[in-house]
Amino acid sequence: MDQKIRFGLIGIGAQGGAYAGFLSGKGGFPGMPAPECPPHCALGALCDNDPEKEKLCKEKYPEVPFYSDWKEMVASGHVDAVITTVPHYLHHEIAIYCLEHGMNVLVEKPAGVRAKDVAAMNACAAAHPDVAFGIMFNQRTNKLYQKVKELVASSELGEIRRSQWMINSWWRPDSYYQQSEWRATWGGEGGGVLVNQAPHQLDLWQWICGVPVKVYSKNINGCHRDIAVENEVTMMVEFANGAVGTFTTCTHDANGTDRLEIDLDGGKIVVDNSKTATVYRYVHDGKRVTESVLNDTMDMMSVARLTSGNAGGSLVETETFENQDGWGYQHTTVMENFALHCLTGSPLLAPGSDGINGVNLANSSQLSAWTGREVPNPCDPEEYARELDKLIAAEGKFPTRD
Repeated sequence: MDQKIRFGLIGIGAQGGAYAGFLSGKGGFPGMPAPECPPHCALGALCDNDPEKEKLCKEKYPEVPFYSDWKEMVASGHVDAVITTVPHYLHHEIAIYCLEHGMNVLVEKPAGVRAKDVAAMNACAAAHPDVAFGIMFNQRTNKLYQKVKELVASSELGEIRRSQWMINSWWRPDSYYQQSEWRATWGGEGGGVLVNQAPHQLDLWQWICGVPVKVYSKNINGCHRDIAVENEVTMMVEFANGAVGTFTTCTHDANGTDRLEIDLDGGKIVVDNSKTATVYRYVHDGKRVTESVLNDTMDMMSVARLTSGNAGGSLVETETFENQDGWGYQHTTVMENFALHCLTGSPLLAPGSDGINGVNLANSSQLSAWTGREVPNPCDPEEYARELDKLIAAEGKFPTRD
């Protein structure tokens, strides 16, 4: 099959510029190796309302049509799908327009800022099932996380008892936030680390462990940074089965940690740096068992011998596996998956409708932090929107969007 999906990029900032490099074969971020353009993808057109971006694009991609109006690009016939590399508040607006006009759309993360906007986008997509609708959850292509998800879903290790993800490896100096006026503002970006850096982990956590039903969160705005939005988050959640979980993230740790732990009845899964996973399976008398069996059958003398290393045995057997995917390859894998879905109807790895889960959890975390109370997940979307609008009004930089 020689057909290609011609992607139109709306917004040629840091991310859109990198995608243009991927799809054209001319490179991604400076200093980073770029993957080859996927076989069923092509760069169809570029769009930005900044005259400087237009000048740069025409110099680097003279053969690619450029538009200053994204609606004109959608109607141009030059593209078969668009990617929304724009400020977060615009994702749902562009996606809804594309869906209503028969244009396939791959939404950049997060799906939006306010869950009610994302719900409207999902409803529109459901009303137009013949139009492809995906989201750039590139971490779902990580074979390591795919295997972890399969292992948890198989119930081999039983139910989840506790889960925690510390993802502090998002170090961003003030110069990062000063790249664009809309960054790190309530009205321009809709928040900080929860809507910019951490959406991938919010998605993966729920993709693997399930959607929490309650949230209590302590978020700090402008923690060690000259910004108005949250860049330090400590979230405690409760899952449907009563298990608890914690999610910790920040952008001010220059030597950060990325560690996911999932405790289950029959063992534990630990993922370090999104690259190495270790599975610990409980064993006793040569058989795999649950922690409940260990609890019922082992006396403290046996426990002491094992934990001191003098018994010649262990409570666990281990399995380790790794992922070698590099930055950029995961993004192009999502693009190729999306292109094949458009061409053949093959399943989407990241359906656009899945984007609401991370937005719901981010909204619940923020509302809990703003009000100082535990909230259900999903939280009340209207209460969240009202509280966010107060922050936007106090900030006075950008208008509230309906």
